[in-house]
Amino acid sequence: MNPFWSEVVHRLTPYVPGEQPRLQDLVKLNTNENPYGPSPRVLEAIREATGDGLRLYPDPNADRLREAIAGFHADQGIRPGQVFVGNGSDEVLALAFQALLRHGRPLLFPDITYSFYPVYCGLYGIESVQVPLDGGFRIRIEDYARPNGGIIFPNPNAPTGRWLALADLEALLAAHPGSPVVIDEAYVDFGCESAVALVNRHPNLLVVQTLSKARSLAGLRLGFAIGDPGLIEALDRVKNSFNSYPVDRLAMAGGIAAMADRDHFEWTRRAIMATRGALVADLADLGFEVLPSAANFVFARHPARDAQELAAALRARNILVRHFRQPRIDQFLRITVGTDPQCRVLTAALKAIL
Repeated sequence: MNPFWSEVVHRLTPYVPGEQPRLQDLVKLNTNENPYGPSPRVLEAIREATGDGLRLYPDPNADRLREAIAGFHADQGIRPGQVFVGNGSDEVLALAFQALLRHGRPLLFPDITYSFYPVYCGLYGIESVQVPLDGGFRIRIEDYARPNGGIIFPNPNAPTGRWLALADLEALLAAHPGSPVVIDEAYVDFGCESAVALVNRHPNLLVVQTLSKARSLAGLRLGFAIGDPGLIEALDRVKNSFNSYPVDRLAMAGGIAAMADRDHFEWTRRAIMATRGALVADLADLGFEVLPSAANFVFARHPARDAQELAAALRARNILVRHFRQPRIDQFLRITVGTDPQCRVLTAALKAIL
């Protein structure tokens, strides 16, 4: 115990990110990165933004990027004043925990979900209740019918990949009009309807998305939230009390270009969804149980083989997948959907191991 640590630091159990090793000939299927590169328009925009202007601070409000995100969602009636941008969706979520989810009543989220949520609760002193998924690892909205200071979960959920339909989300919002509800849509572009369609009917709804997954910009660190202007103002107030310039000039340039290139976005996500279907079929042929997924990963277990041993055997072949040492899911592997050749290498390795 370091005597200079604060009491908060002593209590924290930090989030553990996916491994980023430096190995030759690595098939990296452990961190849900997009296997395809970003739009060429993004790379060109970033190149054009590298100049003398970097000596100046970026726009603290990121107005052009907000406009680009609102423009992408214009068919849902979204305006720039309903958009917040941050340095990755994790930062946006962290600000939401501070700005919207501290109300003296427990925050509700699933028992199997994004493991950053309990970390944020510990960091900000937020009481929480973890609501169990059902036996099929599904979120049931009726299980959230209890007093709360807010509700948060991913849709699709992570690491399971299962999702709720838009009608279920609307029923949840209608049942909790006095609670902030945050829907974390990191993986929404791979087969799930976005709750952005509900924002203008529910002032308690905040939808958080990222450019890391479907737009291949995990290395650029860009995330955003869409919600009622009152919720966005709360995020801005916290952001401007913490870091007035979270999004840099290069990230803004790349993000604007990424939102504009709809063709690349559509091609990338459709390619991943097609590969996901083939990967699920191949895993099923090898005897795996694979949960339904609307994400860029699948969650699978083999009835006759230990998941940790399978992950280790794959690693010995320079193939990385994610294993969680957590009750209920310790026999599952979370496998990122890579390219078709990467997935063939994976299934061939699994066949040999089995």
